[in-house]
Amino acid sequence: MRAGKDAIRARMRGLVPRYRNLRYTGFDALGSPIDRTVKDFHARVVQHEVDHLDGNPCIRAAFEDLSQFGFNDALFPGETLIDD
Repeated sequence: MRAGKDAIRARMRGLVPRYRNLRYTGFDALGSPIDRTVKDFHARVVQHEVDHLDGNPCIRAAFEDLSQFGFNDALFPGETLIDD
């Protein structure tokens, strides 16, 4: 269930529990049904966005281990993030 790192603009990151594979259903803007099975990065993005829709930004997410949450330069020394 653990995969990847979620970034926060405040230059902090944490390891957040994420499913590697998932299926989601719903409706698009025109009312047509959506039924998708996704994996890896796409699955992480969907879960991240659902966190926001649920009102849970990453900083309040259920981190399994708070030792894995902190400033980028402390947790991931030498790794450079690219700003969008």
